[in-house]
Amino acid sequence: MTEGVAEGVKEENMLDKTNRVNLLFAFYEPLLTEKQQTFLKCYFHDDFSLGEIAAEFNISRQAVYEHIKRAEQVLENYEVKLGLVRKYEMRHTYMEQLSEVLKYIPLEHQEEARVTLENLQNMDA
Repeated sequence: MTEGVAEGVKEENMLDKTNRVNLLFAFYEPLLTEKQQTFLKCYFHDDFSLGEIAAEFNISRQAVYEHIKRAEQVLENYEVKLGLVRKYEMRHTYMEQLSEVLKYIPLEHQEEARVTLENLQNMDA
């Protein structure tokens, strides 16, 4: 693999990881400690570097790294136990499929089906 391709893959993996953590955070934020919430927000939402966070909180970069890694593990553990993100993603997949099937429902039932689909979509709002 060339260096440019390797960098592209690395950036894509980091983006995937950031998206994953942000999604987990959206579901499980209230279950984290205040410190875990703060460090994850700074690192993943605000795009602060470890050094910037360390300077802000007067701790070492290593301590920041460990707090963030531990918080990520906690989020993943909640997901394993509760599965809220998995269920959310499945629900959206099913709603997309239902939206496609809606085209083939007889006209007299389309409005009722459309309202049901909208109700499902609004559950996540």
